[in-house]
Amino acid sequence: MGFLVDTQKEGGGYSWGCLRSLVRRKQVDSAISSHHQLAKALTVPHLIAIGVGATIGAGVYILVGTVAREHSGPALALSFLIAGIAAALSAFCYAELSSRCPSAGSAYHYSYICVGEGVAWLIGWALILEYTIGGSAVARGISPNLALIFGGEDGLPAFLARHQIPGLDVVVDPCAAFLVFIVTGLLCLGIKESTFAQGVVTAANVCVLLFVIVAGSYLGFKTGWAGYELPTGFFPFGVDGMLAGSATVFFAFIGFDSVASAAEEVKNPQRDLPIGIGLALFLCCSLYMMVSIVIVGLVPYYAMDPDTPISSAFASHDMQWAVYLITLGAVMALCSALMGALLPQPRILMAMARDGLLPSIFSDVNRRTQVPVKATLATGLCAATLAFFMDVSQLAGMVSVGTLLAFTMVAISVLILRYVPPDELPLPSSLQERIDSVSVISSDHIGTSNSTKQPLICGNDVSVHFPVIEKQEALGCSKKTGGEWRDGALCSLALGPSF
Repeated sequence: MGFLVDTQKEGGGYSWGCLRSLVRRKQVDSAISSHHQLAKALTVPHLIAIGVGATIGAGVYILVGTVAREHSGPALALSFLIAGIAAALSAFCYAELSSRCPSAGSAYHYSYICVGEGVAWLIGWALILEYTIGGSAVARGISPNLALIFGGEDGLPAFLARHQIPGLDVVVDPCAAFLVFIVTGLLCLGIKESTFAQGVVTAANVCVLLFVIVAGSYLGFKTGWAGYELPTGFFPFGVDGMLAGSATVFFAFIGFDSVASAAEEVKNPQRDLPIGIGLALFLCCSLYMMVSIVIVGLVPYYAMDPDTPISSAFASHDMQWAVYLITLGAVMALCSALMGALLPQPRILMAMARDGLLPSIFSDVNRRTQVPVKATLATGLCAATLAFFMDVSQLAGMVSVGTLLAFTMVAISVLILRYVPPDELPLPSSLQERIDSVSVISSDHIGTSNSTKQPLICGNDVSVHFPVIEKQEALGCSKKTGGEWRDGALCSLALGPSF
C-alpha cells in the first residue's frame, strides 16, 4: 500500500504497462493506516542487543580454527579487522537508508523506493530465503551443543534427541523445532519483550567471550604466547592468505541488517539507528579480534582443532572445566542468532503485504502486542518444519546469495539517492507536509499582495499539474542538470528543518 511514483512517461501497449509496473517506485515513507502501526519502543540499547545478538553466532567458536589453519595463521586478527572495515561500509549504507526511510522491510523497502517494484520483489524473496534457511540451520546446530552440556550425544531426553526415520534417509531434530516454536512465541509477545530476552542471552554470550579473552590472556602471559614464536613468521600464507581469510570471516559480521528491519519500531530512528548499527558492529569486531589474538597465541595455528578451537585451546592447558563454559557460550550464541534470524522475516512479509505483493493477512498487526503476529507464526511454522525434517547445511550456501543481493542493492540505493535528479526522487510525506504548508502561505500571499504575483520562496510559478516539480520549487531548488543534482538534494535536506 502507499503512494507509488511512476518513473516512465505514458506509453502504449500492454507490455509497456507491465514494464512500467516493474519499475514504479514507492514514496519514502508511505502513509500507514493506524491498524498497521508497529509499536515504537526501541532505543539504542535495544538496537545494540539485536545487532550483537544476530551477528555473534557460533561462527566465532569455529571460524577461528578453520581460518587460522588454512588461510591467515597468526595474522587472523588482521583478517577480522579487514573484514570488519568492509562490513562497516555496508553498515554505513544501511544506517543512512534506515534513518532516511525508517520503515519495516530493510533492503526490500529501500529497493522499492530507489529502484523499482520488480527488483524489490526479488530482494524480498531473497531475504525470506536467507532468514528462513539461516534460522533453520542455526536451530539444527543447537541440539548437538546442548547434548555436550548434558554429557554427550545421548545426553538429551529421548523426545528431544535426534532420530532417523526408518526406511528414509531423514534425521529429524525435535529439539530444533521446539526451540524455533519457543522463539516464535517470544516474538509474538512484543518487540520490547523479545528484545529484552535477546539482550539477556547476548549478554551471557559476551560474558563467555570476555572470559575467553581474560583467562586466555593470563595463560598466554604465563606460557609465553607460544603461537607467535614460530619460524614461519606472522604471515605464513602471505598477505594473499590473510586477505582470503578476511573474505571467509566476513560472513561472521552478517547480522547488523537485522537492526534495519526494525527501523519502524525505533523511537528516534534518525539518531538511534546509525548509533545502534555502528556500536553493534564495533563491539562485534572488537570481540572477534581480541578472541583471535588470544587463541592464536595459546596454540600454534597448525595445531588448532578446526571444529572446537577455543575449547581445545583451554583443554591443552589443563582447563577442562572451561570447556563446559565455552560450550554454554556457543549455545547462547546460537539461541541469540536464532532470534536474530526470526525477527526480521515477519517484518519483511508485512512490508510486502502492505505493498500488495503478498496476501494482506500478513500485514495485520495485533492491537495488543503491536507486532505482526500472523506473519510471525507463519515464519515460525516454516522454519520449524525445515529444522525438524531437513539437514539444511547443503542449502546454507544459498544464504550467501541472498546476502550478496541485499548488500548490493542497498549500496546501489544509496548511489541513486545521491545522484538521481531531485525532481525524479520521491520525497518523504513528512517533508511533503512542510512543503504543502509553505505552498498555502505562498498562495495566500499571492491572493493578498498587489505588488507581486510570485510565491515567497519561489522564483517561478508553482505548477499544480507537476507535484514533484512543485516540491523542488517550493524548496527553492529549481530543476537541475549535470553536477547540480547533488546540490539540489542537499538543498532540499538542508532547508527542511527551517520550515
